[in-house]
Amino acid sequence: MKRFRITINGNTYEVEVEELGVDAVPAPTVKAETPKASETPKVEAPKAETKPAKEAAPQPAPKKSVTGKLTVNAPMPGTILSVKVKPGTQVKKGDCLMILEAMKMENEILAPEDGKVVSIEVAEGTSVNTGDLLAVLE
Repeated sequence: MKRFRITINGNTYEVEVEELGVDAVPAPTVKAETPKASETPKVEAPKAETKPAKEAAPQPAPKKSVTGKLTVNAPMPGTILSVKVKPGTQVKKGDCLMILEAMKMENEILAPEDGKVVSIEVAEGTSVNTGDLLAVLE
């Protein structure tokens, strides 16, 4: 047995290594030197499509549709715990429209602008993904 003292990230470890005899099967080893380019075939990894990274925001910017109505979309995947408004309700900017549970946290989905609720597109208990339509305001 050979003993070595190794320090990793400031922690010192004492390691014992057993030497194998000639008849023992050697374990595969990793060589420290890199092979020459002519000795190994060159393999390229498939190129992934690059997509722009989404910005992390507590709530995405509201989207205006062609008809001038304002849509409220899910900022993250989760489950709708409760819907606080009904179609026809007048809301002011910042009013809570519904509660979305994501990762064991309750997140309020707020009205992005003053307006009237035209429709609620989800029901309590509905699972939603990021970007799913939750409500339409005008």
